[in-house]
Amino acid sequence: MDNDCLFCRIVAGEIPATVVHETATTLAFRDIDPKAPVHVLVIPKAHHRDVLALAGDPAAAADLLAASAAVAQAEGLTGDGFRLIFNTGGHGGQEVFHVHAHVVGGRALGPMVSR
Repeated sequence: MDNDCLFCRIVAGEIPATVVHETATTLAFRDIDPKAPVHVLVIPKAHHRDVLALAGDPAAAADLLAASAAVAQAEGLTGDGFRLIFNTGGHGGQEVFHVHAHVVGGRALGPMVSR
């Protein structure tokens, strides 16, 4: 755990979150500033800075992907589709440096990247 990491503090129960799914290794909770009707963040409980760091732990990466799929299923997104987004680094739009997947859906999302 990184004591300065917002998501580590959520995992530790120090900061409240609206949890929608939890496993032994992952936690999924609603984004506080949703960009679509469904916007859930899925994180590994262990701290990995970004996707590049997560790639060094294939089991954690698999658990994160499985949890993301479970969230999409539970939120009713598998029929019309959804987006699974990983922002990495400053240019990639990463704001919290604890790897996390955004499960986003519930409406048509438009172009993947705005100009």
